[in-house]
Amino acid sequence: MGLGDIFKAKENQQLKDDNQQLQDKNQQLQDENQHLEEEIKRLNSLVTPEMLDVNEAKKQLESIRNDIKEANELYSDRKRLAENMKNQVILKEREIIQLDDEILFQSFGIYRPQYNFCNSEKYKTELDKIRQHQKDLIKKDLAATGATNWTVNGDHRKGAKMVNDTKKLVLRAFNGECDELVSKVKYNNYEAYKKRIEASCDAISKLGKVMDISITEIYKQYKIDELTLAFEYAQKKQQEKEEQAALRAQMREEAKLQKEIEEERKKLEKEQTHYTNALEKLNKQLAADPDNVDLINKKQELESAMSEIETAIKDVDYREANKRAGYVYVISNIGAFGENVYKIGMTRRLDPMERVDELGDASVPFNFDVHAMIFTDDAPALEAALHKAFEDKKLNMVNQRREFFNVTLDEIKAVVKANYDKTVEFVDIPDAEQYRVSLKMKQQQPV
Repeated sequence: MGLGDIFKAKENQQLKDDNQQLQDKNQQLQDENQHLEEEIKRLNSLVTPEMLDVNEAKKQLESIRNDIKEANELYSDRKRLAENMKNQVILKEREIIQLDDEILFQSFGIYRPQYNFCNSEKYKTELDKIRQHQKDLIKKDLAATGATNWTVNGDHRKGAKMVNDTKKLVLRAFNGECDELVSKVKYNNYEAYKKRIEASCDAISKLGKVMDISITEIYKQYKIDELTLAFEYAQKKQQEKEEQAALRAQMREEAKLQKEIEEERKKLEKEQTHYTNALEKLNKQLAADPDNVDLINKKQELESAMSEIETAIKDVDYREANKRAGYVYVISNIGAFGENVYKIGMTRRLDPMERVDELGDASVPFNFDVHAMIFTDDAPALEAALHKAFEDKKLNMVNQRREFFNVTLDEIKAVVKANYDKTVEFVDIPDAEQYRVSLKMKQQQPV
């Protein structure tokens, strides 16, 4: 429980106690009033003209009426006191600013950017401007106001110095608190920190009321603007950092692809040279013995191998020339993410399984299972169609480069079929070998 909750609970308990005392006193007065009224009735029933002293009866009646009046006044006073205490509790609740992390994480709202600059440099430039405006206000003595007619022992100069020194003191306190908030602001505490700046400004104005010292509205607004800019600046820097990381990852991927193409071409050319030399040697042998069946069969095998190599070389050339050709993969990792969570991505690698193996490195507890590996002449288009179809089912709604979706395999099949005109084989049930074996081993452990 945070300090705010403790304070609120104490205030509420005090209010309940006071209300109970008031109710008890009111009940006591009502009982006394009832008793007196009954006594009056009893006395009246006994009174006869011969027995009653009229003046004495009037005095007793007047005394009873006064008692009732005092009781009513006391009840009204207690009621006003209870109302005042209730209003005080409401005011205190408004002043409380929750700063407990647990409460902030539960209560934060979605932040809407106020500036929307295209890059972090523009945020930094604007942040520097705001801070310079603050410095200018301080230099011009416009950051805080103070009494101009204050005197110390009748001395106006000493009075003015005392007011100025106090203004510097309150500005230093206000700036110190604001600087701390700016340095720690993040998505879940922005609204609370903004309220804290306003509350700090109000508190300083109350403390400086005697000398009319207060933080000016424009200076307070500059501090709130600084908080907002600092928060959005940090967010934009993080966004740019992630974009740069994604760009570096793409460049590494392209470099690996180019290296694979070069190595594959060298390998194929080497095999092609080998088969070419073997075929030339075999042709010389056939020239001397043209009817040799073994040599004829061997020549057919060599020519078939040569044809396959030529096709492979053309494929490599095509992959190098066509920058959009590649594989769209659908993979899962039920041990790490659970059922019906799929990663849908693409790779231009000659061997797409190398990319899948990289994704299943030490950052996840189990390897990924492949449900589909689709080669297409326009891999980015197919990937984009799948991502768009499941846009509202992303696990990470903030980072668009995280390609995990909470969908069923049947939904994925339907979108692939609508955007790809060839047959695709899907693996419906993943092996998840290490995950399933791990579960079995846990079940067999002694309790």
